[in-house]
Amino acid sequence: MDALSEAMRAVRITGALFFNGEFSAPWRFVTPAQDEIGPTISPDSERLVLFHLVTEGRATARTAGHDEVDLEAGDIVVFPHGDAHELWNGRTSRLFPGTRLLPKLANGEMAAEKWGGDGPVTRIICGYLGCERHAESLFLRGLPALLKTNVRRSPAGAWIESAIRHCASEAESQRAGRLAVLAKLAETVFVETLCRYMDELPPERTGWLAGARDANVGRALALLHRDPARAWTLPDLARASGTSRTVLAERFAQLMGESLLAYLARWRLQLGARLLLSTNRKVLQVACDVGYESEAAFNRAFRRTFGAPPARYRRERKAGQPTAAEP
Repeated sequence: MDALSEAMRAVRITGALFFNGEFSAPWRFVTPAQDEIGPTISPDSERLVLFHLVTEGRATARTAGHDEVDLEAGDIVVFPHGDAHELWNGRTSRLFPGTRLLPKLANGEMAAEKWGGDGPVTRIICGYLGCERHAESLFLRGLPALLKTNVRRSPAGAWIESAIRHCASEAESQRAGRLAVLAKLAETVFVETLCRYMDELPPERTGWLAGARDANVGRALALLHRDPARAWTLPDLARASGTSRTVLAERFAQLMGESLLAYLARWRLQLGARLLLSTNRKVLQVACDVGYESEAAFNRAFRRTFGAPPARYRRERKAGQPTAAEP
């Protein structure tokens, strides 16, 4: 059972590599927050994860309110919540004019640019992962504003970097399928980064990824995400996870910050919200699809979480109106 894979299958994800930069020191560039850049590079995504892979040279990264992070070749720096950030090497007041990338980004193309002075060269490939808001309560939950790992420390990571460099070097070619390959590579590099981050978590860390890494909690999470509509009970999940219900309940609460059944109820409602917006199914059918025995029970729970009953939520969201509350 792989909780991370099951969770990622449950969230609509798109990815792309969008920038291949060659910078000579001194240089500096700023990436706006997801709210500013998202409508251009991924207008259908509710959340944007931004990342940069250093393939040669050195750089420093920083986002507001956090310490600087030094980067070297093979490092990937990820901004899981799409925060505005900057990268640089050397001192300069001149910013890379990122606005000139907009036409290519709007067309879904990969831009290649050179910029900077006459110092040491740093090569960086930038990408993003676009996903639904539900990702914030799953594999993005509890992640810091910035995280770093080095892909060259594992054979799989080294292969991914090699493939990305090869595809980026052919960004200007017109070979069929190249954009699809770049999109899959962007998703792959993000998953690899998450896996390495999970492996490096200290034993005392809590949060979704810590729960997914735990043998018993991870199996329970995978089961819930694989079959959320099943009438799960704590004893059922404990037996399927190979532990006692007391141990599972305590460990789940410790790592996840809520009870197992509370987590399941919240996830069912998020799935219900997605079905309301992505299908024309009646509210009763949606309720049944996510594990509710009656439309009335679904309506009550949905209104408590989203601030509006399902039918009104669907109507207002499709009309572009914000609802009273979002989880």
